[in-house]
Amino acid sequence: MIALIDYEVGNLFSIKASLGRIGAEAVLTRDPKIIAASDRIILPGVGAFGDASLKLQEFGLDKVLIDEAKAGKPLLGICLGMQLLFEDSSEYGIHPGLGLLKGHVSDLRFDLPDPESLVPHMGWNELVFKNPSNEAFWLGSRAAEYAGQRKGSGVYAYFVHSFYAKDCEEALVSWAEYDGVSVPALVSCQSEGMKVFGMQFHPEKSGADGLALLKKFTEI
Repeated sequence: MIALIDYEVGNLFSIKASLGRIGAEAVLTRDPKIIAASDRIILPGVGAFGDASLKLQEFGLDKVLIDEAKAGKPLLGICLGMQLLFEDSSEYGIHPGLGLLKGHVSDLRFDLPDPESLVPHMGWNELVFKNPSNEAFWLGSRAAEYAGQRKGSGVYAYFVHSFYAKDCEEALVSWAEYDGVSVPALVSCQSEGMKVFGMQFHPEKSGADGLALLKKFTEI
């Protein structure tokens, strides 16, 4: 059972519906006992980092999520939920993250070379993986199918965000190019007994590719 964290920030029902499509059972909750009894945790999120950080603190979920992650329970952050996994954000002030991943969230809404580029970053982008082992882990047989035939992975994901992670090379798994900016797209930490992952894109809005990546998390 997957605990889908309900802290009044995020598109919970579309994620729950997508999990149902891949045969995964999920429950919307902020109850520490249910979270502790779950097999995996998903932290969604849309909106401002500072507001979301305060909500986690208000419901006492920050400590719960940190404890569960450090105990080895797989945890996935989606969109703003991914950003909350990092140390902090300077989006309209300095706000603490969960500190499960090394890195920060930029205070810039993209430093784009083209003044006509749109912010937020909204749309489809191909994922580029940092190395073949990461690509093989997430894409399985599809990685071999596309190997050497393209710059990216052949996998496209749907993004909607204005801020992005930086200084996160250690956690970086894949990125997407948006008008000359490399946007961290998929991050992870599988050291010190933790299994923490983040997707800046929305897998629940990314068609078959998104569902495949979401399913991979449910198998970890």
